[in-house]
Amino acid sequence: ILDHYPVKSIMDIDISPGLFSNGPWDAKLLTIEGEKVSLNDIEHRILRPIFRDNRLHYALNCASLGCPNLQPKAYTAANTEELLGAGARAYINSPRGARMEKGSLLVSSIYKWFQVDFGGSEEGVVKHLLQYAEGGLADALKTYRNGLRDDYDWSLNEE
Repeated sequence: ILDHYPVKSIMDIDISPGLFSNGPWDAKLLTIEGEKVSLNDIEHRILRPIFRDNRLHYALNCASLGCPNLQPKAYTAANTEELLGAGARAYINSPRGARMEKGSLLVSSIYKWFQVDFGGSEEGVVKHLLQYAEGGLADALKTYRNGLRDDYDWSLNEE
């Protein structure tokens, strides 16, 4: 982001190879143990397959308003469980994560894009949300059966 600022969205940083690519996701920006890797490599070839924990989605941030919050401290062996749980709770209970709107459940597109990580179905997503939902959202989710709508805000999170 800093190398390309000012931009309105991370999607405006079109440095990935390929004619139909957008964003920085596939650009080989880092070297790990001698291998050049992209952001997609880190998320989809390393973190998700190795850890198999859907809460990883609350730790990854793409600099967009639709993303989960950045945590105020680094992940360590001692605090990972605490931070992943706190990240899930904060995101799910924010309007960016999940909210009832006109009788429908509107969720972040993260839950659609990575539905396989959240039980592989809309019911699995709702079950996951219920683990962390609080108050009125939790009450609504307990009996919700009407399918999901999704949206995502790619605007740059400049805060």
